[in-house]
Amino acid sequence: MAVLLLLTGGRSAHLGTIQDASFRSTALRGTLHYVVYLPPDYAQSQRRYPVVYFLHGLPESPYAYRGIGFVVNALEQLESEAIVIAPQGARDGDSDPEYLDWGPGRNWETAIGTELPRIVDGRYRTIADRRGRALVGLSAGGYGAVLLALHHLDSFSVMESWSGYFQPTNPAGTQVIPHTPAQSAHTLVPTLRRDMKRRPTFFAFYVGRGDDRFRDENEQLDRELTAAGVPHLFRLYPGAHQQTVWTAHARAWLGLALDHLAAPTP
Repeated sequence: MAVLLLLTGGRSAHLGTIQDASFRSTALRGTLHYVVYLPPDYAQSQRRYPVVYFLHGLPESPYAYRGIGFVVNALEQLESEAIVIAPQGARDGDSDPEYLDWGPGRNWETAIGTELPRIVDGRYRTIADRRGRALVGLSAGGYGAVLLALHHLDSFSVMESWSGYFQPTNPAGTQVIPHTPAQSAHTLVPTLRRDMKRRPTFFAFYVGRGDDRFRDENEQLDRELTAAGVPHLFRLYPGAHQQTVWTAHARAWLGLALDHLAAPTP
């Protein structure tokens, strides 16, 4: 699902710092790029911080991960201190991998769900366990955030989908593509009550009332989770599948995610 993410306000407008980084990924057999936002007092303190992993929409260019300006703006408006990591979710010739493992050189879930947190915890002062990690995503990134978190509940305690969906789709977001049961959040619902009781997790998803592609499926998952007794938060908002919705509500949605993460260490 194509989206436009802009580095709103420019890098110099932020109180914290935004840096480009990368690492050699075994899962991708190549370099995985990411952007890291460090809070304003990071360099002057010895504190450890929670981390919000933010997944962009698809299909996209190899540079879409850089568009986290509106996310950083929302975080700084909250006056909350957290690290934000926005990984690359697409490459030239592979613009819509849906954050899934497809085989050697295209194992995006492993790269982002397993390799990336290990790299981040080694490079930055993080709260290096599930209490300090959130997976948040927009559109296809919302699908990726939910699926990766459900597959890695030992690593993440918060998952949020912003106008996302819950089973893989074609690039236009209009049709579900062939997939395994494990690649659908719907098929994982029956085991979630037990799994999330053992590993308490904040699960939230939001969608616009005018989102004619993904609203129905969001409402379907809400019904399924409610019937299964799985704790979750679902909200409908004015608007469609558009940047104005995400920008308008990013502050509130990030605030909810951070409320369920461990606070920076004193």
